[in-house]
Amino acid sequence: MRPTSRQNVALSACLQDHRELYNAALEHRRTAYRKAGVRVRYGDQSAELKHIRADDPAGQGRWSFSSQQATLRRLDKAFTAFFLRLKAGRKPGFPRFKGRGWFDTVEWPKDGDGCRWDSQPEHRAATFVRLQGIGHVRVHQHRPVAGRVKTISIKREGSRWYVVLSCDDVPAGPLPATGAAAGIDMGVASLVTTSGGEHLVNPRHLAASAGRLAAAQQALARKKRGSKRRHKAVARVVALHTKVRRQRLDGAHKAALALVRGYDMIVHEDLRIANMTRSASGTLEAPGRNVAAKAGLNRSILDAGWGGFLTILTHKAESAGRELIAVNPANTSRTCARCGHRAKENRPTQAQFACTACGHTAHADVNAAINILRAGLALRKAAGAA
Repeated sequence: MRPTSRQNVALSACLQDHRELYNAALEHRRTAYRKAGVRVRYGDQSAELKHIRADDPAGQGRWSFSSQQATLRRLDKAFTAFFLRLKAGRKPGFPRFKGRGWFDTVEWPKDGDGCRWDSQPEHRAATFVRLQGIGHVRVHQHRPVAGRVKTISIKREGSRWYVVLSCDDVPAGPLPATGAAAGIDMGVASLVTTSGGEHLVNPRHLAASAGRLAAAQQALARKKRGSKRRHKAVARVVALHTKVRRQRLDGAHKAALALVRGYDMIVHEDLRIANMTRSASGTLEAPGRNVAAKAGLNRSILDAGWGGFLTILTHKAESAGRELIAVNPANTSRTCARCGHRAKENRPTQAQFACTACGHTAHADVNAAINILRAGLALRKAAGAA
């Protein structure tokens, strides 16, 4: 988005008022349950919106009613997820109040209700989005919008504003068949290794920016809280992290597109990344072992961005009409792709595979990718037989 200075102030006020609405609704739920044991639900709070808007016409009353309902639904979803985690016996994580830097998105649930995409179509050289209480904001449209615009959201990242569209009836873009299938092994040395022996490089964006990030964070630590210099130092750290995130996202898109273009069927590991990157520090009674090494491995896994890559690969495969299969990764790196012998000793080093039974040698990740492909083909065959 390219807001004017006045629109920039209005966008910030919009975020601030929606944040206050979210926090007030959360406090309402907490107080009602603590004082009277009553559970307040979305319908109850939505019904009170008209009174809140009438009492504060220059504040809450200037924004779209639908966008405020979306903020209340956001809180309701947080409580629903909390109760689901509680029921499943996981760490519940009670919904929290949103601080000034933790609420950066506002959603309009329907195009035309308090918002309008391409609100000035007569302008051929520019695109505008109209938002109630803010006006027609110019947008740098970096690609054509496919399908019918359903919801419109605004998002603040640092000093920049973005408009995010979700669309219905988006046409699929199937790619021509290649007749090829591949298993892929996720790694740290290489982001992806295919069963055909291809290695897609892992750029390690966070490691490349570690020096600049360390310097920026040290500079931030020296600034006085509440000062203008601290505000600028925070913006510098945010900008560096944002650049790393965008670089990682760009690399994931390119790697996923290369795979989708080259193969009709792609088999990958069904990874539990949250479990793999769990801290090894342990407790005071039972301290962990090799904590520093495990922390370094966790950092490398997160820097590779496996979760984001697999999400992007799933979306691209669906759009292109490709088949994507997830298999259990257990023992794929210890099993010989030639004779099927499984042993821990088959992998003497991180990159080398040498079967102790038949003597087969290969790159460890390529061997694992072949096993992943075979597991996927077996699942496919079993599903077809059923």
